[in-house]
Amino acid sequence: MTPLIELAEQKSAEVTDWAGRLGWVAGLLLFIAFVYWLMRQGWKWRGSLQSDLPPLPEVPQAPGEAKLTLGGRYHGSTTAGQWLDRIVAHGLGLRSRAELTLTDAGITVVRPGANDFLIPAGQLREARLDKGIAGKVLTEGGLLVVTWAHGDKLLDSGFRSDRAAEHAAWVEALNTMSSTNHASTTEGTAR
Repeated sequence: MTPLIELAEQKSAEVTDWAGRLGWVAGLLLFIAFVYWLMRQGWKWRGSLQSDLPPLPEVPQAPGEAKLTLGGRYHGSTTAGQWLDRIVAHGLGLRSRAELTLTDAGITVVRPGANDFLIPAGQLREARLDKGIAGKVLTEGGLLVVTWAHGDKLLDSGFRSDRAAEHAAWVEALNTMSSTNHASTTEGTAR
């Protein structure tokens, strides 16, 4: 064969098949939208399963004198002792900025863009430093976890201060408040 015939028989590179590419992109976008929809339905289903949880106590107008304050993040609430069983009812599953104030009434949790609530002093069970709660894992002791009773359930709520050194003071104050409340409740029932 002559060089000219060889050149004529060679094919040029194919031009991009835009219709095929657009089809794949559209299919991928539909798949992502479907997965997002499934996740949203799962969140709503979880909320309906937890509908027996009573409404959150509202923050009182005059909660009293602040013993401690903490600015940081609210990372969510779970069933006590089950750090992956997220509670989503009443907005407890929404992560947000938070301002915590400890008073004689309990802990006021003010969350911009989400429901504010009160953890009443009589409902406090314990506080501890931990490393994780559903959706957030930190270094050991990086998370303040407050265990409290709400209705007939015990909940763990996770908070992280902007200044992690504050956590120890909160654990001590909450455990002291909790033990004082339980001692007075026990004495009241024993009489």
